[in-house]
Amino acid sequence: MRTIEWDNGVVKLIDQRQLPHRLVVEECTTPHQIAVAIKEMHIRGAPAIGVAAAFGLALVAFHSRASKSEELLKELEEAASILRNTRPTAVNLFWALDRVMAKAYSHKNDLNSLKNAVISEAKFIAEEDVEVNKRMGEYGAVLIKDGDNILTHCNTGALATVDYGTALGVIRTAWEQGKRIHVWVDETRPRLQGARLTAWELQQLGIPATLIADNVAGLLMRQGKVNIVLVGADRIAANGDVANKIGTYNLAVLAYQHGIPFYSVAPTSTIDLSIPSGEYIPIEERDPREVTHIEGIPIAPEGFPVYNPAFDVTPHRFITGIVTEKGVVYPPFDVNLRRIMEVS
Repeated sequence: MRTIEWDNGVVKLIDQRQLPHRLVVEECTTPHQIAVAIKEMHIRGAPAIGVAAAFGLALVAFHSRASKSEELLKELEEAASILRNTRPTAVNLFWALDRVMAKAYSHKNDLNSLKNAVISEAKFIAEEDVEVNKRMGEYGAVLIKDGDNILTHCNTGALATVDYGTALGVIRTAWEQGKRIHVWVDETRPRLQGARLTAWELQQLGIPATLIADNVAGLLMRQGKVNIVLVGADRIAANGDVANKIGTYNLAVLAYQHGIPFYSVAPTSTIDLSIPSGEYIPIEERDPREVTHIEGIPIAPEGFPVYNPAFDVTPHRFITGIVTEKGVVYPPFDVNLRRIMEVS
């Protein structure tokens, strides 16, 4: 199945906390359940979070007993408010909610039309995500040469989207084109999305890959064993600064020092032109237990202070290019990101 699916008033999603040991499908019928799934990372990855939020509003429309459009719009606004407060960094969450709510208000004069519009728009966003990922794969695969060793961080595959993937989608496309490649998979502390999710996906796809601890990347680069770095993004500022999973900044600096191309792969829905630079991107801080425990087992002294940001910001000067569904964007990002956002 896909990472997340709509099934006649039920949202089915893969509970990614259970992977790679168990494949568990969770069923949600309320926006509150969707909010919990996003906040507690049953589902994660910026595009997938956006689709989940859209489906949360679709659940409201599907199950609502409102007798007037005004009542349903109020229910939708309340649900949207709850969903907005789940995770602050990934802009796709807010983009999807705004898009569905705009569609809702454009059909406010008829209750049935309003319900259908909300559900249809959420489903359309999901289908659109798959097509967008495949287009990014085609653009990004051009950057990968036969025989390349690719370093990636966190999880950017089908599990981070509805299907196919962003950075891992690029790798997948290159593999499907017959290119002989190998992937270095960062474990991605503290939640180990690389070890648990990316390694699992690559294994399913049959793509040659090796898991490494996060602090091995610099050594590999020095040894000449990395040809290109591909990562995702949770929000891209107008100047090209990229917020992504914690540890991305480290890789970008290392790649820059070693002359290795560093690309972020993300749909244009991740580009936030209202944010002038990464300095203004809100960075989520998560539960200290993610650092002090692994699968419930303590690894640090009890009560020891913890700083656990979920994301960092990579300044645009360390980024070679940004792969989108409209093409690869190169510096100057402040000019070219705005230009590509205008392309229909």
